[in-house]
Amino acid sequence: MKRTAETLEFTVSEEQAGERLDTFLAKAYPELSRSYIKRLIEEGFALVEGKVRKPSYRVKEGDRVTLSVPEPEPLEVKPEDIPIEVVYEDRDVVVIVKPCGLVVHPSPGYTSGTLVNALLYHIKDLSSIGGVERPGIVHRLDKETAGLMVVAKNDTSHRNLVEQFASRRTEKLYRALVKGTVKEEHGILELPIGRHPFHRKKFSTSSPRSKPAKSEFWVLERFPGLELTLLKVKIYTGRTHQIRVHLSSIGHPIVGDTTYGFKRSSVPEAINRLLGECNMLVAYKLGFYHPSSGRWLEFEIDDPEPFGSVLKEVKELEGSLG
Repeated sequence: MKRTAETLEFTVSEEQAGERLDTFLAKAYPELSRSYIKRLIEEGFALVEGKVRKPSYRVKEGDRVTLSVPEPEPLEVKPEDIPIEVVYEDRDVVVIVKPCGLVVHPSPGYTSGTLVNALLYHIKDLSSIGGVERPGIVHRLDKETAGLMVVAKNDTSHRNLVEQFASRRTEKLYRALVKGTVKEEHGILELPIGRHPFHRKKFSTSSPRSKPAKSEFWVLERFPGLELTLLKVKIYTGRTHQIRVHLSSIGHPIVGDTTYGFKRSSVPEAINRLLGECNMLVAYKLGFYHPSSGRWLEFEIDDPEPFGSVLKEVKELEGSLG
């Protein structure tokens, strides 16, 4: 078992009786996230009257609960000098522009060259709640998507930002270039999303195990000659691949997104060359409440590459067809 840094003891009051063990400990020791406490319980670091219990165990009045907090694991993900654009930074948060092609955090097959490796090099402090592989990460963007992300520099900020994203108090706006001419000027998509029943790395609106998902879009510009449409998209939930799945489900896959139905043969080769391995989806606007001051912060960026170059090419090609 890991070495423990401290052991804490709590007694369940009458008002707390009946709470789940993980909920009770999360309230008793708010410095730790509930997900981390749940993991500690599962690994045997929490005892109720000297016995190991499950996170779902309902505590009783008078129960003595001990929690042994292990020493933090040494961070094994190495800093790497990967360029990232910082648009804002203070002692609590840093807002960056994630480029297309950069995976957010290490995972099987991506043990280096990730955004986390870059953050460890460029940022002095990052929160530890995300664990060894995800320090500071409170939300993510797909590898093929570029745009704004906020990263937590301490655990208090991390918990606050995670709660904001979970309670939908943040604002996330995207631009997406999609295949086909979208007829409606505005639309709302409320289609549940779950893991694809046959393709494990994909998600679907027809999954038997789905969660509610809501996206809203507005048409910014149409390119009828190329059968393309530029959209502004707002998401109210944060399901994996949400925008990609929702737009594909209505017959308008994002340009570049071959996973969800885009065919490279449907656009001129000049566009494919500029695209590379990127999707024409960019998180261009991000708003959230500062975790310390409570002040609303809002950031907006111009189109990063290759989004900007592709859109310029699309407009020139459309003009030549005129």
